[in-house]
Amino acid sequence: MLNLEWFRTFKAIYETGNLSAAAQVLFISQPGVSLHLSSLETYTGYRLFDRETRKMVPTERGTILYNWIIEPVNRLMEAEQTFHRNSIVEKPTIRVGMGFETFEFTLEEHLAQLPFNLILRFGEYPQMVHDLDSGKLDLILTPQKGWQPNLEYTAFTTERLVLVCGSETDTGTFEQHVLGNDRTAIRQWLKEQVWYTTTADMEHLRSFWLSNFDSLPDVKPNYVVPYCCSILRCLRNGKGFAVMPDFLCRKEVAQGTVKLVWEGDPHVENTLHFGKRKKTIHAKEIRQLEQLLTRTWAG
Repeated sequence: MLNLEWFRTFKAIYETGNLSAAAQVLFISQPGVSLHLSSLETYTGYRLFDRETRKMVPTERGTILYNWIIEPVNRLMEAEQTFHRNSIVEKPTIRVGMGFETFEFTLEEHLAQLPFNLILRFGEYPQMVHDLDSGKLDLILTPQKGWQPNLEYTAFTTERLVLVCGSETDTGTFEQHVLGNDRTAIRQWLKEQVWYTTTADMEHLRSFWLSNFDSLPDVKPNYVVPYCCSILRCLRNGKGFAVMPDFLCRKEVAQGTVKLVWEGDPHVENTLHFGKRKKTIHAKEIRQLEQLLTRTWAG
């Protein structure tokens, strides 16, 4: 006999794109998901998905079946929730990956207003892309796009890398070198200064230096701290230099506790993207997050 639970499993696989993500959605084991799919394919007599590495691609028969069952299955799931005697409306949980500073700048103050649960994960961008593809994350903010065909990226803002220093730093000599566009003198002067950086963002210094001096950075950071916000607290009304994204130091520059010294020539900019799976059961919640982050960044 046909087990209607197979349709629920088929729907989850179709919408998430892989077996492990479907298992998480259904709160069952991955072997259980595989068994349901195998049983449904045996019953229908057709292969419903082509199996690829970490990805399930629906066949033509699979797409036809999905279009046939999606509305009745959704109605049955609504009925299940409505008529269950202990029925409660549970908030969906969205898992998001981004840099810690980006979270602090854009999302932290809005957490209590979100109509869904949120799990944040901070880490390296390549790992975030891998976790998104495997179903461990639902949305990432990243300057680095992956190659996985299951993922899609939407550009939403640009960050510019700038050179900043503490407000007590004497930059008169540096400004004269910049006016004269003496790159050798600029580079030599900067090498003699006190530098701050973070473990994760040495790439910022490297990109800025390579673009403006056509060489890898030959400065040795004096202080390596966990986050850019730590650098800003160290520089505030003090001395020293750092390269960081302009959006992170906008408030301190406006208040005068940190000075924007040089934007470089040419400018060094990174495009930030929203990354998500092409098929997801949380499209509505992800769209809300994207709109919130875009408004916050613009404001």
